[in-house]
Amino acid sequence: MMLPRLHTYFRSSAAYRVRIALNLKGIAYEPVTWNLAKGEHLDSRYREIAGFGLMPVLEIDGLRLQQSMAIIEYLDERDDGALPLLPKEPSQRARARALAQLIACEIHPLSNLRVLKRLRASPGFDEAAVTRWYRHWCDEGLGVIEAELARADDGPYAIGERPSIVECCLIPQVYNARRFEVDMSRYPRIEALDKRCARLPAFDAAQPAKQPDAPAPAAA
Repeated sequence: MMLPRLHTYFRSSAAYRVRIALNLKGIAYEPVTWNLAKGEHLDSRYREIAGFGLMPVLEIDGLRLQQSMAIIEYLDERDDGALPLLPKEPSQRARARALAQLIACEIHPLSNLRVLKRLRASPGFDEAAVTRWYRHWCDEGLGVIEAELARADDGPYAIGERPSIVECCLIPQVYNARRFEVDMSRYPRIEALDKRCARLPAFDAAQPAKQPDAPAPAAA
């Protein structure tokens, strides 16, 4: 049987989310890598696969699924088993979606690669200004999440006793925040959650440094 194919880039936050979800569900897949930094996703070859021209795309069950949040929910609905990525209780399900979408719909769109490229090409936006832009929007969103985690202490994870769609979105955002040297010490609950997830094989295997297209570590 052919494995599902995930069209991915090691640093893509959206692809990172789906890698975590696939691993949490125990679904083996074949990664197909495209270099976003070099614009390979704009090539006609990729457009034949991804009508939106965005990453990731998951080929599974004879389908080509786009948009990371839709993919994660599809995986949850096709495998209604012991490891749900969304809670069953309606109010908790809504809360999980709200936290996940705060990242995917509020933080990420203002700081993704194409926005940063546009800023770098704009008059008056040197690299320092781009970094300030990134940190501002990241801090604004992470501050809300930190407060929400403090307000509703539901267990060791954002929603209860196991990772959910929230962690699928949050951990990639934390990775990117550290790349831009956001001061994560201001978010102790998020940092604790990140450390807890890092100990889980599903998250460890999904991290950018362990992807086949990640650059080799620089020699000492």
